[in-house]
Amino acid sequence: MPLIALTGGIASGKSTIAGRLAQHGAVVVDADRIVRDVQTPGSPVLHRIVEEFGEGMIDAAGELDRPALGARVFGDPEALARLNALVHPAVRAESQRRFEDAFAADPAAVVVYDVPLLVEARVDDPWDLIVVAHAPTDVRLRRLVDLRGMTAEAAQDRIDAQVPDDQRLAIADVVIDTAGTPAETDAQVDALWRRLTSA
Repeated sequence: MPLIALTGGIASGKSTIAGRLAQHGAVVVDADRIVRDVQTPGSPVLHRIVEEFGEGMIDAAGELDRPALGARVFGDPEALARLNALVHPAVRAESQRRFEDAFAADPAAVVVYDVPLLVEARVDDPWDLIVVAHAPTDVRLRRLVDLRGMTAEAAQDRIDAQVPDDQRLAIADVVIDTAGTPAETDAQVDALWRRLTSA
């Protein structure tokens, strides 16, 4: 019943790896999805975000205005720290509940936590394996511009706002190089799956 942390910088191919592992039968728990789930209308987290940052964080539909919140905290480390203090405990509790549910349903499950902010928030959790998706900065920049429509400047800002690659690589048990072809990435993921399920 391995519990795997999968992390990587923006546009590093993390979602591609998670998708391939899911095809093999892994239970993928998506941290970004949990963040959205704990901030739904009526949730304690959303209530505290409004208390902390104001009614302008709610859109016309009564939901969290993510662009407004992002603009409020981006580039303001103190505001970002306050936001993280509101969100991270709820995400941690909900992710733990989902891990336990997955193992209760299948004690032999391979559970993969797809988590961008592992280094920042969860590195000391008891993972059985930490997998890092990695591609050079220039490759990730090109993906953000070509695939997500960002300007080069905005893409560089997003990359610069995350921890440096060497900090992620320093905690990796397994590094999957996603700079090559999709088939090359899949082959590395397939080898990882064989390792996870052969024990």
